[in-house]
Amino acid sequence: MRKILLIAALFAANAFAVEAQSGLGIRGGVNFFNFGGNDVSENNYTNRAGFHAGAYASLGGGAIAIEPGIFYSVKGTQNEDAINSRAILDYVDVPVLLRLRAGEGFNVFAGPQISFLTRSKIEGDFGGSTVSLETGNIRETDTGLVFGVGYNMPKGFNIQGSYDYGMTPVFKDSNADVYNRGFKLSFGYTF
Repeated sequence: MRKILLIAALFAANAFAVEAQSGLGIRGGVNFFNFGGNDVSENNYTNRAGFHAGAYASLGGGAIAIEPGIFYSVKGTQNEDAINSRAILDYVDVPVLLRLRAGEGFNVFAGPQISFLTRSKIEGDFGGSTVSLETGNIRETDTGLVFGVGYNMPKGFNIQGSYDYGMTPVFKDSNADVYNRGFKLSFGYTF
């Protein structure tokens, strides 16, 4: 938790230092995450809806911008089994994106992301009740790539679609080839 607070503080200090030459913004939306990888059976898992919300800084005013951000993001997966089990994984995502303006309002972006686990639990439905268990078998950090497309609307509003491609196995103490993978649809506002 101390690492997360330190990174958040460094990000905030950096964002305020460059505010005069860039834009600060807020962004949030819906996630559709699942587990991906060679050890995931396509028939067992389905996308699980979650959300994300946070802030970003847009550094650079021309055709190219660097965009660091910090977001709270709920990921995981759902299993269509007898108990409707689901993994709920909460992260603080810290992406650093390279954004290229590709025409009037349109842009494409890509970059690395590191995520810090804040909570993990497994839920299931038993006899009309939901049972929840905290799990300690999830790695504390996740690394990956983010890429997508966006559109800047008038008056600072923006919309984007992105894909998170996790590259660190989800489970620790396991050789399972299982990763966080998912789509995000986001709405934002740049001040």
